[in-house]
Amino acid sequence: MLDFNNLYAFTIFVQNKMPMKKHTLIVSAAVLTALIASQACNQSAEKENAAETEASFTAEDSTLWKTASNIFKPLPPIEVNLESPLFKLGEKLYHETALSANNQMSCNTCHQVANYGVDNEPTSPSFDKKARGERNSPSSYNASLHIAQFWDGRAADLVEQAKGPILNPVEMGLKNEKEAVAKIKAIPEYKELFEAAFPGEKDPITYHNIALAISEYEKSLMTPSPFDEYLKGNYAALDAKQREGLKTFIETGCITCHTGVNLGGHMYQKFGLVKGPYWEYTGSERQDVGRYAVTKNEADMYVFKVPSLRNVEKTWPYFHDGSVADLSKAVRIMATTQLGRDLSNEQTDAIVAFLRSLTGEIPKHIASN
Repeated sequence: MLDFNNLYAFTIFVQNKMPMKKHTLIVSAAVLTALIASQACNQSAEKENAAETEASFTAEDSTLWKTASNIFKPLPPIEVNLESPLFKLGEKLYHETALSANNQMSCNTCHQVANYGVDNEPTSPSFDKKARGERNSPSSYNASLHIAQFWDGRAADLVEQAKGPILNPVEMGLKNEKEAVAKIKAIPEYKELFEAAFPGEKDPITYHNIALAISEYEKSLMTPSPFDEYLKGNYAALDAKQREGLKTFIETGCITCHTGVNLGGHMYQKFGLVKGPYWEYTGSERQDVGRYAVTKNEADMYVFKVPSLRNVEKTWPYFHDGSVADLSKAVRIMATTQLGRDLSNEQTDAIVAFLRSLTGEIPKHIASN
């Protein structure tokens, strides 16, 4: 599109710099007339294109959007103050390798913020590389919106969750809270950072405050996606294939568990609800009892927290043990084990297309680092 304002200014400049002769004024007037006509044509074309786009959506599209809006919700805005001392402390601690036994591992090792909060490993290696965790490391993005933390929900919130891996012998491997605090106190710059983040506290470098600061940073890990724009009323944020996939996702029954702002993360469900045991479908090497290990309630046998589907395209491999790397295969397994349905290739492809609309943007305060 021609920039009317800039060219108009250039015409005035020419008039002011050149002698005021009759032919100069005629040329300037002609240029200005042409610019006005061009601008009018461009504006008319834009209106026609907008009308065509709007007209391309049917009553079925409108019905689908209304249905989806009742089932899902867009991400809320980030409410964390990115300039606060607490956030800045948490950001540093999230990447702090001193919180591991080998001084090489941090929260970011397994939950890489530049990689959608995951390491794309089935399960993550321990600090000494001699063992692996028993479960897949879930994404730290949008985790603040979950009902609880970890696959079995054993941590009530992000603060409690942050305290776990640092002391886990097959993760970061520190012996106890006292050792973690001592290692942070040994780094001089943390004294001022903790005092600023926890003003008025006599001895602010505590294990709880370490976890509290990390959780503040994690609250900023939000990834708004095209689907959020769609939910806000922009039908065109999803292409025709993705809208078809959304419709299939709803009609197939995936919304039995994957609803709300995170399309999951808000409830627990048995893996192998309709057809099981789950490991016959996933090829899992280990039979994980799930939430039963926490509650000792028989009803929680093979029950896990329903994972969020946000950024699922990027957070492979899938399930609690990372046993399946292919998204299409994971979708088919879910349909079979949880709903007792066998999806066609077309249905699977459509659902996968929709799931890709859940891939969000890495926040600018992360991407710029």
